[in-house]
Amino acid sequence: MTKIDFICPTHKNRLNLDEKKEQFVCDEGCIFPIINHIPRFVTSDNYAKAFGEQWKYYQKTQLDSHTGRPISRDRLERLAGGDLSVVAGKTVLEAGCGAGRFTEILLQSGANVYATDLSEAVEANYDNCKSKPNYLVFQANLLSLPIAIDQFDMVFCIGVIQHTPNPEETINTLCKYVKPGGMLVIDHYPYNYPFTPSRKFLRNILIKTPHSFSFKFCRTLVAFLWPMHRFFWKHRNQLLIKNMRKGFIELSPIVDYHDNYAELGPDLLYAWAMLDTHDTLTDFYKHLRTKEEIANTLKIAGMQSIETIYAGNGVEARARKPKKRK
Repeated sequence: MTKIDFICPTHKNRLNLDEKKEQFVCDEGCIFPIINHIPRFVTSDNYAKAFGEQWKYYQKTQLDSHTGRPISRDRLERLAGGDLSVVAGKTVLEAGCGAGRFTEILLQSGANVYATDLSEAVEANYDNCKSKPNYLVFQANLLSLPIAIDQFDMVFCIGVIQHTPNPEETINTLCKYVKPGGMLVIDHYPYNYPFTPSRKFLRNILIKTPHSFSFKFCRTLVAFLWPMHRFFWKHRNQLLIKNMRKGFIELSPIVDYHDNYAELGPDLLYAWAMLDTHDTLTDFYKHLRTKEEIANTLKIAGMQSIETIYAGNGVEARARKPKKRK
């Protein structure tokens, strides 16, 4: 695995590893601990805290190795242009790695993966992927990574940018870490994201409550409404029920994947509903963009060969950083 040295996010000088004290040390006095085998360059008390708790609890729910279905692989292949052979042997930054649903696919495809997240989701990621030799995970802020720019053949940021304070700033920062000639792969929520009135109402309340309360509330809410979701799905072929189901789905705040991933079966569908209902009702930031807006941001950042389409969760984009002139 290509070794990339950590640098101080503040002073930009190379960090020294103090193995005895399990920490990285900056010559200017900054100290960054290694906790549970994971270097930490931020504390966990930030706007992504709810995500961290979510992924630690549901750490295997969306992994292909757990579901037995290539849902994450199919999405990643489409984002990468249709063939994951492009990541084989490449040094890859996965920004906003979560519990590792895409990390494990990148590793299986032969990438050398540096995975990072702002939240404690890094702990779930480590538990899921620690057996791989070409892997390192660390907790850090995407806007101030402990790594020098122009270091990675490919940078992936999936399901993340819409949840950051400023998507344009996030995209511009991610572009900096791509090597000249390398590729950036991202996605973003579109303006037709299903942010229904009931979800808006509950989210406005829950983002102001303690994380422990919102987590329990979402689990209770799904448990209460899920039998109705199952009823409408089982009887969906009856004309009256079919029409009623459409209205019910629009009214319910629950994220329901029956129409998308029925092959998961009742138990996994329920778990996915638990996970993504919490996700959509507790994300502190939720930005929406068009593919044209994403393309323009990438162009301003100096990227080339820009491709943006509406697919998957919304806007999916790829772009390359220009090679340096000799």
